[in-house]
Amino acid sequence: MQKRFWKMIAFVICAAGIAVLLLSLTWPAVAAPLAQFTPFPTPTPGPDGRIVYVIQENDSWWRIAAIYDIDLDQLLEVNAATRDTVLVPGNEILLGFGGPSEVTPTVGPSPTAAPRLPTPTPQPGSGSLCVLVYNDENGDAIRQEDEVSIPGAAISITDRSGQVSRTETTLAGLDPTCFTDFPEGEYNISVAVPDGFNPTTLLNYALFIDPGAETYLDFGAQLSSQAIAVEPTQSSTGGSLLLGIAGGLLLLGGVVLGVFAGLLARSRKGQPEE
Repeated sequence: MQKRFWKMIAFVICAAGIAVLLLSLTWPAVAAPLAQFTPFPTPTPGPDGRIVYVIQENDSWWRIAAIYDIDLDQLLEVNAATRDTVLVPGNEILLGFGGPSEVTPTVGPSPTAAPRLPTPTPQPGSGSLCVLVYNDENGDAIRQEDEVSIPGAAISITDRSGQVSRTETTLAGLDPTCFTDFPEGEYNISVAVPDGFNPTTLLNYALFIDPGAETYLDFGAQLSSQAIAVEPTQSSTGGSLLLGIAGGLLLLGGVVLGVFAGLLARSRKGQPEE
Protein backbone atom coordinates (compact mmCIF):
# COMPACT_ATOMS: atom_id res chain seq x y z
CA MET A 1 0.00 0.00 0.00
CA GLN A 2 2.78 2.45 0.86
CA LYS A 3 4.49 1.81 -2.46
CA ARG A 4 1.28 2.51 -4.36
CA PHE A 5 0.63 5.64 -2.26
CA TRP A 6 4.05 7.19 -3.01
CA LYS A 7 3.75 6.35 -6.71
CA MET A 8 0.35 8.08 -6.83
CA ILE A 9 1.77 11.25 -5.16
CA ALA A 10 4.70 11.32 -7.61
CA PHE A 11 2.33 10.96 -10.56
CA VAL A 12 0.08 13.85 -9.35
CA ILE A 13 3.07 16.21 -8.85
CA CYS A 14 4.53 15.35 -12.30
CA ALA A 15 1.14 15.99 -13.95
CA ALA A 16 0.81 19.36 -12.20
CA GLY A 17 4.31 20.40 -13.32
CA ILE A 18 3.59 19.49 -16.95
CA ALA A 19 0.30 21.46 -16.83
CA VAL A 20 2.01 24.57 -15.47
CA LEU A 21 4.75 24.32 -18.15
CA LEU A 22 2.13 24.10 -20.92
CA LEU A 23 0.23 27.06 -19.42
CA SER A 24 3.40 29.21 -19.42
CA LEU A 25 4.00 28.46 -23.13
CA THR A 26 0.46 29.55 -24.08
CA TRP A 27 0.32 32.64 -21.83
CA PRO A 28 -0.97 35.50 -24.04
CA ALA A 29 0.99 38.75 -24.47
CA VAL A 30 -1.09 41.91 -24.32
CA ALA A 31 -0.03 44.87 -26.43
CA ALA A 32 -0.93 48.42 -25.47
CA PRO A 33 -2.83 50.67 -27.91
CA LEU A 34 -0.79 53.02 -30.04
CA ALA A 35 -0.23 56.51 -28.66
CA GLN A 36 -2.13 59.24 -30.45
CA PHE A 37 0.07 62.18 -31.47
CA THR A 38 -1.90 65.42 -31.55
CA PRO A 39 -0.94 67.74 -34.49
CA PHE A 40 -1.13 71.51 -34.20
CA PRO A 41 -4.22 73.01 -35.89
CA THR A 42 -3.64 75.12 -38.99
CA PRO A 43 -5.81 78.29 -38.97
CA THR A 44 -7.55 79.25 -42.24
CA PRO A 45 -7.63 82.87 -43.49
CA GLY A 46 -11.06 84.51 -43.36
CA PRO A 47 -12.80 86.25 -46.28
CA ASP A 48 -10.85 89.43 -45.55
CA GLY A 49 -7.53 87.54 -45.59
CA ARG A 50 -6.97 87.80 -41.85
CA ILE A 51 -5.68 84.71 -39.98
CA VAL A 52 -7.36 84.66 -36.57
CA TYR A 53 -6.57 82.46 -33.58
CA VAL A 54 -8.96 81.77 -30.66
CA ILE A 55 -7.12 81.94 -27.32
CA GLN A 56 -7.13 78.69 -25.30
CA GLU A 57 -6.57 78.00 -21.62
CA ASN A 58 -2.91 78.34 -20.48
CA ASP A 59 -1.95 80.15 -23.72
CA SER A 60 0.86 82.69 -23.70
CA TRP A 61 2.25 85.03 -26.36
CA TRP A 62 5.50 83.08 -26.70
CA ARG A 63 3.68 79.72 -26.93
CA ILE A 64 1.37 80.91 -29.74
CA ALA A 65 4.33 82.42 -31.60
CA ALA A 66 6.33 79.20 -31.20
CA ILE A 67 3.50 76.91 -32.39
CA TYR A 68 2.84 78.91 -35.58
CA ASP A 69 6.50 79.85 -36.18
CA ILE A 70 5.86 83.59 -35.90
CA ASP A 71 8.33 86.14 -34.57
CA LEU A 72 7.14 87.14 -31.08
CA ASP A 73 7.71 90.87 -31.64
CA GLN A 74 5.82 90.72 -34.95
CA LEU A 75 2.89 88.94 -33.25
CA LEU A 76 2.75 91.60 -30.55
CA GLU A 77 2.98 94.37 -33.12
CA VAL A 78 0.04 93.23 -35.29
CA ASN A 79 -2.10 92.94 -32.14
CA ALA A 80 -0.94 96.28 -30.66
CA ALA A 81 0.08 94.36 -27.55
CA THR A 82 3.08 94.01 -25.24
CA ARG A 83 4.61 91.04 -23.46
CA ASP A 84 2.55 91.94 -20.37
CA THR A 85 -0.81 92.00 -22.20
CA VAL A 86 -3.11 89.38 -20.62
CA LEU A 87 -4.61 86.75 -22.93
CA VAL A 88 -8.28 85.95 -22.18
CA PRO A 89 -9.49 82.45 -23.26
CA GLY A 90 -12.16 82.70 -25.94
CA ASN A 91 -10.94 86.02 -27.35
CA GLU A 92 -9.39 86.25 -30.81
CA ILE A 93 -5.95 87.52 -31.78
CA LEU A 94 -4.49 88.17 -35.23
CA LEU A 95 -1.71 85.87 -36.45
CA GLY A 96 -1.22 87.60 -39.79
CA PHE A 97 -2.69 87.86 -43.28
CA GLY A 98 -3.11 85.26 -45.98
CA GLY A 99 -4.77 84.90 -49.39
CA PRO A 100 -5.43 87.70 -51.87
CA SER A 101 -7.51 89.83 -49.49
CA GLU A 102 -5.88 92.67 -47.67
CA VAL A 103 -7.20 94.69 -44.79
CA THR A 104 -7.27 98.42 -45.47
CA PRO A 105 -6.97 100.29 -42.20
CA THR A 106 -9.55 103.00 -41.59
CA VAL A 107 -8.03 106.46 -41.56
CA GLY A 108 -8.82 108.17 -38.32
CA PRO A 109 -7.79 111.36 -36.59
CA SER A 110 -4.10 111.71 -35.91
CA PRO A 111 -3.36 111.20 -32.23
CA THR A 112 -1.89 114.09 -30.33
CA ALA A 113 1.72 113.43 -29.51
CA ALA A 114 2.32 113.09 -25.80
CA PRO A 115 5.14 115.08 -24.26
CA ARG A 116 8.37 113.17 -24.09
CA LEU A 117 9.48 112.12 -20.66
CA PRO A 118 13.09 111.49 -19.74
CA THR A 119 14.11 107.87 -20.29
CA PRO A 120 15.35 106.25 -17.08
CA THR A 121 18.80 104.76 -17.25
CA PRO A 122 18.55 100.97 -17.02
CA GLN A 123 20.30 99.41 -14.04
CA PRO A 124 22.41 96.27 -14.56
CA GLY A 125 20.99 93.10 -13.04
CA SER A 126 20.24 89.43 -13.56
CA GLY A 127 17.19 87.23 -13.97
CA SER A 128 16.21 83.60 -13.46
CA LEU A 129 14.69 80.93 -15.70
CA CYS A 130 12.76 77.75 -14.81
CA VAL A 131 12.23 75.02 -17.44
CA LEU A 132 9.83 72.06 -17.20
CA VAL A 133 10.02 69.21 -19.73
CA TYR A 134 6.69 67.51 -19.02
CA ASN A 135 5.10 64.21 -20.09
CA ASP A 136 2.34 65.42 -22.42
CA GLU A 137 0.19 62.30 -21.99
CA ASN A 138 -2.79 63.53 -24.04
CA GLY A 139 -0.58 65.22 -26.68
CA ASP A 140 -2.43 68.56 -26.59
CA ALA A 141 0.77 70.65 -26.18
CA ILE A 142 -0.73 72.20 -23.01
CA ARG A 143 0.70 71.21 -19.66
CA GLN A 144 -1.90 69.86 -17.19
CA GLU A 145 -1.42 69.94 -13.40
CA ASP A 146 -0.92 66.15 -13.19
CA GLU A 147 1.60 65.96 -16.08
CA VAL A 148 4.98 65.52 -14.41
CA SER A 149 8.55 66.13 -15.50
CA ILE A 150 10.28 63.64 -17.83
CA PRO A 151 13.52 62.47 -16.18
CA GLY A 152 16.66 62.38 -18.32
CA ALA A 153 15.79 65.28 -20.65
CA ALA A 154 18.72 67.60 -21.44
CA ILE A 155 18.30 71.40 -21.11
CA SER A 156 20.84 73.74 -22.75
CA ILE A 157 20.86 77.55 -22.32
CA THR A 158 23.30 79.80 -24.23
CA ASP A 159 23.51 83.51 -24.97
CA ARG A 160 24.24 85.08 -28.36
CA SER A 161 27.73 86.20 -27.39
CA GLY A 162 28.77 82.69 -26.34
CA GLN A 163 29.80 83.84 -22.86
CA VAL A 164 27.02 81.95 -21.04
CA SER A 165 26.44 78.21 -21.45
CA ARG A 166 24.39 76.31 -18.90
CA THR A 167 23.20 72.68 -19.11
CA GLU A 168 21.14 70.49 -16.80
CA THR A 169 19.39 67.09 -16.84
CA THR A 170 15.79 66.92 -15.62
CA LEU A 171 14.55 64.79 -12.74
CA ALA A 172 11.15 63.18 -12.16
CA GLY A 173 8.51 65.18 -10.31
CA LEU A 174 6.31 68.27 -10.59
CA ASP A 175 8.99 70.91 -9.98
CA PRO A 176 10.75 72.58 -12.93
CA THR A 177 14.54 72.81 -13.32
CA CYS A 178 15.54 76.37 -12.39
CA PHE A 179 18.59 78.47 -13.32
CA THR A 180 19.54 81.72 -11.60
CA ASP A 181 21.87 84.70 -12.09
CA PHE A 182 21.45 85.19 -15.84
CA PRO A 183 22.81 88.58 -16.99
CA GLU A 184 20.36 90.69 -18.96
CA GLY A 185 20.34 89.70 -22.62
CA GLU A 186 19.06 87.34 -25.33
CA TYR A 187 19.29 83.60 -24.77
CA ASN A 188 18.48 80.45 -26.71
CA ILE A 189 16.87 77.57 -24.80
CA SER A 190 16.93 74.10 -26.37
CA VAL A 191 15.71 70.75 -25.04
CA ALA A 192 16.59 67.16 -26.02
CA VAL A 193 13.99 64.59 -24.91
CA PRO A 194 15.05 61.03 -23.95
CA ASP A 195 14.79 58.07 -26.33
CA GLY A 196 11.25 56.71 -26.63
CA PHE A 197 9.60 60.16 -26.54
CA ASN A 198 8.20 62.33 -29.35
CA PRO A 199 8.03 66.13 -28.86
CA THR A 200 4.58 67.73 -28.84
CA THR A 201 5.91 71.31 -28.71
CA LEU A 202 8.86 73.14 -30.26
CA LEU A 203 12.11 72.26 -28.50
CA ASN A 204 13.95 75.54 -29.21
CA TYR A 205 13.00 78.98 -27.95
CA ALA A 206 14.64 82.42 -28.02
CA LEU A 207 14.12 84.53 -24.93
CA PHE A 208 15.18 87.97 -23.65
CA ILE A 209 15.85 87.94 -19.90
CA ASP A 210 15.23 91.25 -18.11
CA PRO A 211 16.89 92.20 -14.83
CA GLY A 212 14.95 90.80 -11.88
CA ALA A 213 12.62 88.78 -14.14
CA GLU A 214 11.64 85.17 -13.31
CA THR A 215 10.56 83.31 -16.44
CA TYR A 216 8.95 79.85 -16.76
CA LEU A 217 9.03 77.75 -19.94
CA ASP A 218 7.24 74.45 -20.63
CA PHE A 219 8.33 71.89 -23.24
CA GLY A 220 6.14 68.83 -23.90
CA ALA A 221 6.81 65.29 -25.14
CA GLN A 222 4.92 62.00 -25.04
CA LEU A 223 5.86 58.32 -25.19
CA SER A 224 6.17 56.93 -28.70
CA SER A 225 3.92 54.05 -29.75
CA GLN A 226 6.89 51.64 -29.81
CA ALA A 227 7.86 52.48 -26.22
CA ILE A 228 4.28 51.99 -24.97
CA ALA A 229 3.84 48.64 -26.77
CA VAL A 230 7.04 47.16 -25.30
CA GLU A 231 6.08 47.57 -21.64
CA PRO A 232 3.14 45.10 -21.36
CA THR A 233 4.96 42.55 -23.54
CA GLN A 234 7.90 42.52 -21.15
CA SER A 235 5.70 42.02 -18.07
CA SER A 236 3.81 39.20 -19.79
CA THR A 237 7.10 37.49 -20.65
CA GLY A 238 8.17 37.74 -17.01
CA GLY A 239 4.95 36.02 -15.88
CA SER A 240 5.44 33.20 -18.37
CA LEU A 241 9.02 32.72 -17.14
CA LEU A 242 7.89 32.44 -13.51
CA LEU A 243 5.23 29.90 -14.43
CA GLY A 244 7.83 27.90 -16.36
CA ILE A 245 10.18 27.83 -13.37
CA ALA A 246 7.35 26.78 -11.04
CA GLY A 247 6.34 23.99 -13.39
CA GLY A 248 9.92 22.78 -13.65
CA LEU A 249 10.29 22.67 -9.86
CA LEU A 250 7.04 20.69 -9.51
CA LEU A 251 8.17 18.25 -12.18
CA LEU A 252 11.54 17.80 -10.47
CA GLY A 253 9.81 17.22 -7.12
CA GLY A 254 7.64 14.52 -8.67
CA VAL A 255 10.68 12.74 -10.10
CA VAL A 256 12.46 12.85 -6.71
CA LEU A 257 9.42 11.44 -4.92
CA GLY A 258 9.14 8.68 -7.51
CA VAL A 259 12.76 7.67 -7.00
CA PHE A 260 12.28 7.81 -3.22
CA ALA A 261 9.19 5.53 -3.48
CA GLY A 262 11.13 3.02 -5.57
CA LEU A 263 14.02 2.91 -3.08
CA LEU A 264 11.59 2.51 -0.17
CA ALA A 265 9.88 -0.39 -1.90
CA ARG A 266 13.21 -2.16 -2.54
CA SER A 267 14.33 -1.72 1.05
CA ARG A 268 11.08 -3.27 2.33
CA LYS A 269 11.51 -6.28 0.00
CA GLY A 270 14.90 -7.02 1.53
CA GLN A 271 13.55 -7.06 5.14
CA PRO A 272 12.13 -10.29 6.59
CA GLU A 273 8.43 -10.30 7.28
CA GLU A 274 7.37 -10.40 10.96
